[in-house]
Amino acid sequence: MSHGNWPKLPGLLETLGLEEPPLAIFYADTPPEGGLAPKPLERPTPEREQMGQINWGAVFGGFSCAIGHIWRARRKHAPAWFSADHYGCPGGSFWLGFHKPQTEFIVHYVSCGIPGQVHGEHYLATADDCRAAFAAADPRPAPRPYLVVKPLDLLAPGEDPELVAFFARPESLCGLHQLATFASGQPDIVRSAFSAACGSLLAWPLHYQEQGRELVAVLGGWDPSARKFFATDELSFTVNRALFERMADRWDQSFLTTKTWGQVRRKVERSRRAWSKPDRG
Repeated sequence: MSHGNWPKLPGLLETLGLEEPPLAIFYADTPPEGGLAPKPLERPTPEREQMGQINWGAVFGGFSCAIGHIWRARRKHAPAWFSADHYGCPGGSFWLGFHKPQTEFIVHYVSCGIPGQVHGEHYLATADDCRAAFAAADPRPAPRPYLVVKPLDLLAPGEDPELVAFFARPESLCGLHQLATFASGQPDIVRSAFSAACGSLLAWPLHYQEQGRELVAVLGGWDPSARKFFATDELSFTVNRALFERMADRWDQSFLTTKTWGQVRRKVERSRRAWSKPDRG
């Protein structure tokens, strides 16, 4: 397994008990060869909604979760990619930066629904609450046509990840959480805001970075609708490039080399044995 510019990364992954490489996340001008992507769908933009041009039946008929595609890419050790026409889920199209503001249909779908038209997921109590949540997240517009999510060890020359995402269960996750604090010196470095699972993987980390935070860490995976695409007890942990490099370079100066972590590492092994086969749902 090659990790290019991060020679200490294999040691970090082994120490954390992570058998899967983290994912590199970045935008590109072309999709990756052999990548997994949603089928094309019409664009669910607010402009098209206002003109009554969105066939919501067709959009939901072709629905597929972005995290589901990422799950399959993880299992196959392959890239996943998305675009304004290959987004899978109209909510995901917003969180991945391909359109905003969010459409009113999705605002009501995520919150209280519209009687006789669409059931509500009731993740937020009212449509106003939902609009406010989407406005607060304010996903950064995609700077290039394609969003690429691929295992870090598959990066090609010239590919430069903006974010790096780990998937881990709590025993390993506590190491990532505390290492982020060690590497940053910031006790509140880890944030965890409301969003779809793809939002915590991408939109919120970029949001904090756009606010001027040099170092960013976001804990995610709380979205009940996407839990079927996580292993049992698994969460996501996304950091921006600057923090990832500090963590990868400084981990061997941290608590991860102490007897205290050795005790946790034994629990990592017990967790691994308990979940010896990859599961979903």
